[in-house]
Amino acid sequence: MTDLVVRRLLVDLATPFPGRWNGGDAFRSAFFNALSMSFPVGEQYFMDSVRNGLKALPEAKRAALAAEVQGFVGQEATHRRLHALFNGQLEKLGYRNEIEARALRRLKANAPRNVRMHVAATAATEHFTALFANWMLRHPEALAGAEPRLQTLWLWHSAEEAEHACTAFDVYNALGGDYTRRIRTFHYITITFLADVMRQTVRNLWHDGSLFKWRTWQSGAQLLLARDGMLRGNYRQWRDYKARDFHPSQHDATLSQNWLRDNANQFSVVGQAA
Repeated sequence: MTDLVVRRLLVDLATPFPGRWNGGDAFRSAFFNALSMSFPVGEQYFMDSVRNGLKALPEAKRAALAAEVQGFVGQEATHRRLHALFNGQLEKLGYRNEIEARALRRLKANAPRNVRMHVAATAATEHFTALFANWMLRHPEALAGAEPRLQTLWLWHSAEEAEHACTAFDVYNALGGDYTRRIRTFHYITITFLADVMRQTVRNLWHDGSLFKWRTWQSGAQLLLARDGMLRGNYRQWRDYKARDFHPSQHDATLSQNWLRDNANQFSVVGQAA
């Protein structure tokens, strides 16, 4: 069980920023923009799935997880709101959010499936976001040259993703979720998540006019495929999820804890799971 704090981030997202907000780097900006474009609909789905999973539990298990789920929902609701503001600035710049439309169609098609499947999908996606989050906290240079307010947004989001990495997984286990379903869903999420994000990244680069520039893809290779890049450098942690005895708490969350401790002036606490 995890104690989760709901925080209000003290950053200004009303002031416009350029499409290449991430240090003027076309790929880094386009990739993080694609991630942000996926967040509002994704985080709403995570909240709904985990709440529905909690409701489906027997009373004793529900009571044991209720506070953790409450904190998870509070954090994800804050992420959804702030990234909706971030995405609103992108929309003003003419960026088209195709990843959201695809996700909504997929969610509608899968809506009739049982609650365990939806919680399994949430747990799998939360594993991805936790891997990316820890990588961001290890590599703040991925935001080099960005305005401090935008650096704070992404690092705060990363810290909270790492902090609540266990919640959906705990609910899935409490529901009696089996290993086979967990891994099958994980493979499905791996393919769809990466394909959707890369497709939106390419769309963003097309809009930016930098899709066919060599330096764009040099930057992309460095960000994602370097020895400790976001994808290549996380392969071992990605594979950990496939172990039968895996639990997200096995991954060290010290960087998340340190960032939240050292940057307490960037947010106010509005609630905490009791």
